Amino acid sequence: MKIIICGAGQVGWQIARHLSGERNDITVIDTDADLIRRATDMLDVQGIAGFASHPDVLARAGAADCDLLIAATHSDEINIVACEIAHAVFQIPRKIARLRAASYLDPSYAGMYGTANLPIDVVISPEREVARAAMQRLQAPATFDVETFMKDRVLMLGLALDHDCPILNASLRQLDDMFIDNKALVVGIRRAGRLFAPEPADELYPGDEIYVVCPIEEVERTLERFGKPTARPQRVIIVGAGNVGLAVAQAIEKKLPRLNAKLIERDRTQAEAAADTLERVVVLQGDGMSADLLVEAGVARADAVLMLTQDDKTNLLGAVRARQLGAGMVVSLLNDPTLIPLRGPLGIDAYVDPRAATVSTILRHIRHGRVRDLYSIGDAEAELIEAQVLPSSGFAGRLICELDLPAGALIAAVQKGDRIVKPLPGLRIDAGDVVLIFALNGDVDTIDGMLQVGIDYF
Repeated sequence: MKIIICGAGQVGWQIARHLSGERNDITVIDTDADLIRRATDMLDVQGIAGFASHPDVLARAGAADCDLLIAATHSDEINIVACEIAHAVFQIPRKIARLRAASYLDPSYAGMYGTANLPIDVVISPEREVARAAMQRLQAPATFDVETFMKDRVLMLGLALDHDCPILNASLRQLDDMFIDNKALVVGIRRAGRLFAPEPADELYPGDEIYVVCPIEEVERTLERFGKPTARPQRVIIVGAGNVGLAVAQAIEKKLPRLNAKLIERDRTQAEAAADTLERVVVLQGDGMSADLLVEAGVARADAVLMLTQDDKTNLLGAVRARQLGAGMVVSLLNDPTLIPLRGPLGIDAYVDPRAATVSTILRHIRHGRVRDLYSIGDAEAELIEAQVLPSSGFAGRLICELDLPAGALIAAVQKGDRIVKPLPGLRIDAGDVVLIFALNGDVDTIDGMLQVGIDYF
């Protein structure tokens, strides 16, 4: 498949990194020659320095026979124009655009996207994805990462194991002996900075970060078994009333009406605009880093503080201050992936990564065929892939123990009709079943081949 990626920033880089190793012909366009040089030096891609909205630049990138254009520059307008030119001049069949401005995302204007108007097939909103991720953190506060699958019937929980975890030094095989009807499965372990797919004999140690998959009705029981609190926040403070913070506040009003929430914004104009938009959330104008203002907002009684400003360092330091002042849980929005390892040493419970959220959404639309959902874990270290089993695939009609899965992959959950089934070795996978597969990045291409899901569009 021939793909043009407009923008070599964090999102464009990660998309190119995912797709370049999957027998795709990738060309990356960016105005920054240094970013292009980095991409061509480190990835199996071609690079073009120039404006993605210029027809001659798109022509040099091979738009004449391109299958897919992903417009992920920092400018909404460049992304829109790139899609228009891709359609009008080069007849590129599929176009995905990342748009940030709230006006472009207003549901009342949804009709402007389409072949007759703005020819964009899929619109991706980083702010909406981040707001969704932040809401998931609130609904599973003991996790550092969380994602839903199988139409919200299965959850992936990222859990950091402390010294008081009750099942330390137990092997994964022993968990089923320790807990009757255990439906949770540990699919990934990050230890000493390395993520791997565990074997049944692997044990759990303090400091491990694990990824657990379980049915939604088993979430509280699973958290309890790993020594994690199950109570959901009742009082929340949000710092930052930008697109993300405001979207989270609006989601709280809509989905969690009993939650007591306050929103702090430094800019007076933005604070006033937020106050006009929100009905129940209390808006405070001031510096979210101010200890006095945090105390006034009731930080010591807050079950959670979400630092959602546009500045990563403010989000890190603000979370540390909130924790020192007595906040129960602190969550930081982090755009720079190099800052994520600081989360543990600084005592920050969880983070929200806009890049990972956006990349997962784009990949979800790229992996066509029977792939229904996808989530990118960590720094593109692994993927959770939800797919329907085709009759001719390498999965259909075989027991799980008979599957020739690569060492870095395993079955995390199976849906048979309306039932969610734990993937025991003797379980038979039938055509039409839905499987959730954990795969390290290097094994994703093999899994795609076994599923017989190409990245062909029609």
